[in-house]
Amino acid sequence: MKVLYINSNPKPMDQSFGLRLGRHFLNELSNQNENVEIETVNLYEENIPFIDADVLDAWGKLAAGQELSPSQVEKTSRMGEILEQFLSADMYVFNTPMWNLSYPPMLKAYIDNVVMAGKTFKYTENGPAGLLGGKTAVHVQSRGGVYSEGPAQAFEFTNGYLQGVMAFIGITDYHHVFTEGMAAAPDRAEEILADASERATELAKELVSAKRLHNF
Repeated sequence: MKVLYINSNPKPMDQSFGLRLGRHFLNELSNQNENVEIETVNLYEENIPFIDADVLDAWGKLAAGQELSPSQVEKTSRMGEILEQFLSADMYVFNTPMWNLSYPPMLKAYIDNVVMAGKTFKYTENGPAGLLGGKTAVHVQSRGGVYSEGPAQAFEFTNGYLQGVMAFIGITDYHHVFTEGMAAAPDRAEEILADASERATELAKELVSAKRLHNF
């Protein structure tokens, strides 16, 4: 089972509750199944092209059979590499912090590299249809405040967006494991993380068991 670990947090491990939770989850996956292969994409360390005027113009040229500029060749080639890497995985583990009620910009840039018509979804007479059915996505997230319930719940725009994007490309086997409230209750931060780690362990067991049944 190939797992693509997509990390959008630029912090060092020892400064991030979310990264510690993500590492725990990956370790549990590996402990449960020695055939798990993990490939890591650190979005702040790699070349992730943004959709800009150059890329939009390049797509128009490609559709018209026109020659691309050197910079357009570089950007579209890199986008193709990112997409092929994404397509090769069986499971996606997204590790995201919440920044100002949303994601770091590099995650949106990454999503724009992998949501591609004809590759991860197609247009049909009944509307768009995802092409990546049978794959699994896990969202590991850290949030300083409490957004799963209470007055701040209305401001939780992150997980719903990622779940929607995954469903759009056909990935409906979607799971969310999060740790939250560490900034609001710093004296309980380690306890909160420990509780989330237990949930991550159970999820890893559940997913590996399910994949074994499907011969992964």
